Amino acid sequence: MTLSVVPIGVTVNGDEHEFAEALTVRQLLDVLELPCQGVALAVDGALFPKSRWDEQVERGWNIDVITAVQGG
Repeated sequence: MTLSVVPIGVTVNGDEHEFAEALTVRQLLDVLELPCQGVALAVDGALFPKSRWDEQVERGWNIDVITAVQGG
């Protein structure tokens, strides 16, 4: 019996990405060369706390990486 690898497809900041292997949210940010400091994440429109960034990314997630901007 042969196991087939089903890619994990997610959308990050409007761009679609596919990964062959499972990865955590923190690993996703690293792979996409996005910052881990000074940002907040929303998954499917809901705040995703930093305490959960070691959880695996789920297929179909729509992730927004929100960067704090200073100014007025």
